[in-house]
Amino acid sequence: MTGNMRQIVLDTETTGLEPTQGHRIVEIGAVEIQNYVVTGRVYHQYINPLRDMPTEAEQVHGLSEAFLKDYPPFDQIAPAFLDFIADSPLVIHNASFDMRFINAELERLRRPPLPSERAIDTLHIARRKFPGASVSLDALCRRFSIDNSAREKHGALLDSELLAEVYLELIGGRQPGFALTAGAVSVQSSLSTAWKPTRRPQPLPSLITPQEAEAHQSFVDELGDGALWKKRVP
Repeated sequence: MTGNMRQIVLDTETTGLEPTQGHRIVEIGAVEIQNYVVTGRVYHQYINPLRDMPTEAEQVHGLSEAFLKDYPPFDQIAPAFLDFIADSPLVIHNASFDMRFINAELERLRRPPLPSERAIDTLHIARRKFPGASVSLDALCRRFSIDNSAREKHGALLDSELLAEVYLELIGGRQPGFALTAGAVSVQSSLSTAWKPTRRPQPLPSLITPQEAEAHQSFVDELGDGALWKKRVP
């Protein structure tokens, strides 16, 4: 693999849950990651869905039909969007949802769909890493101490920025003393001196019961003064 790895963290907001029922994309946010570092280069676009906005969807993302009516429809933003993502892998939380909507929009324009294998699904990664735990974006932000206080409603760009941080945590990209290669974590050849292990606030409790400790002491006493255990430094 090349050392110049580019990935795009992506999120969409929509008018509903199912593109086959006529629901459309109303917002796309995307964040560029280069060699597992967020570059600051982003793509963000509101989109006129050319249809009404159901109340349930507006309550999730706060985007009204009146707000969106002055923005371009998907066919006008498609070239810039596809140019931004290029052929990079797409990091998406619950990837099947966003990929279905994007490909439905591309199908309307008679453009080729995005292959499903391009998607890296952080939802699946998190479920494998934390089985049985909540793996929503908010829950993962709390787990990794990522500030999501600005997330009053869903927003594609903000969610992409948060997901980029979550993704790097999920794959170990922000751990001190480690560097990511293409798809793997390896120890840096020159270890950083900026990070040092810290002492535990409380020592771990002993796994030996008082009865076991007493029995061991009796055994050592029977060995005499020359016993190795009696010579060790406490």
